[in-house]
Amino acid sequence: MPPAVTPPTRSAVPAPRLPGLPGASPAGAGRDPFFDNAKYLAIVLVALGHAWEPLTHTSRAALALYLTVYAFHMPAFILISGYFSRGFDLSPAKVKRLVTGVVVPYLIFEVAYTFFQHRAEDAPPEPITLLNPWYLNWFLAALFVWRLTTPIWQNLRWAVPVSFAIAILAALSPEVGNDLDLQRVLQFLPFFVIGLHMEPHHFRLVQRRWLRIAAVPVFATAIAVAYWASPRMNSSWFYHNDSVQELAAPLWAAPVMQLAMFGCAAVLIVCFLAWVPRRTVWFTALGAGTLYGFLLHGFLIKLSRWWEWYDAYAWIREPVGGVVVTVLAAGMMTALCTPPVRRVFRFAVEPRMEWAFRKRP
Repeated sequence: MPPAVTPPTRSAVPAPRLPGLPGASPAGAGRDPFFDNAKYLAIVLVALGHAWEPLTHTSRAALALYLTVYAFHMPAFILISGYFSRGFDLSPAKVKRLVTGVVVPYLIFEVAYTFFQHRAEDAPPEPITLLNPWYLNWFLAALFVWRLTTPIWQNLRWAVPVSFAIAILAALSPEVGNDLDLQRVLQFLPFFVIGLHMEPHHFRLVQRRWLRIAAVPVFATAIAVAYWASPRMNSSWFYHNDSVQELAAPLWAAPVMQLAMFGCAAVLIVCFLAWVPRRTVWFTALGAGTLYGFLLHGFLIKLSRWWEWYDAYAWIREPVGGVVVTVLAAGMMTALCTPPVRRVFRFAVEPRMEWAFRKRP
């Protein structure tokens, strides 16, 4: 069954801005519940991954779930970001949205995170630097770079292979450094470029019954493989923010691991999208607030580490504790994506700032 509302084709995307992804279309303008559902579910997986991380130190099962989620949750979110960036150009309206939806939130949260750490840890504040994204701000830095280079990727004949070559070269180059988290920007680049070149019918291909059925054993196999590999593999591969030299791996591991992890992510993204509801459901409207949830949940995640919440009670490390942590993390992210929270924090995440731009006829 096709989605209730078919997403616009590339030629019909005058301003592909979808709230929850900076630069997407205004609420109610040609919205497809499938994408809102996908964004909400992907952002919940982000919260679960962060909430499970302390449990991975004592539970192999938790580590297997953690690695499985990290194999595809950000690639899926980045691919959808690329899809809704297809209409980006350097026109005044798009540049304005890039500034208000990406650059300004980056500046605000870079300062907010820094002073929050100072207060929460009762330690001297770290120096504020715009070139070193603090925690979750790496995604805004990456989105800024990806968006600016969108016209290049849309005009190159072999854009996807070139993006893979760049990702592999980045993994081979410790000299890339940490400015703007460029390792992550470049290593995740292929997912954004692929999203740029996708069309609505590509997403309809995954909405088939046999794929939804096949996704069950695929995910079960992925978790089993992750369980087997967890004590044998460095989980830092999944973060895409280190070169092979920094991971103490041989040079040949860069192309092998980049392509292998892309293959795993691609399969799991297809299975994930096959499970995404195509109709409007109770959480569809929350898909418009995923960027709010993404940026705001970092404060609670960091508090849980600094104030050692996971060490407060021994039962948190037990299976029942894992269930409680999972429910609380999903509930937290759901609450942070709701309209009341978005209204309160819109000044920081989606400021209008008409005063800052020149008026054009």
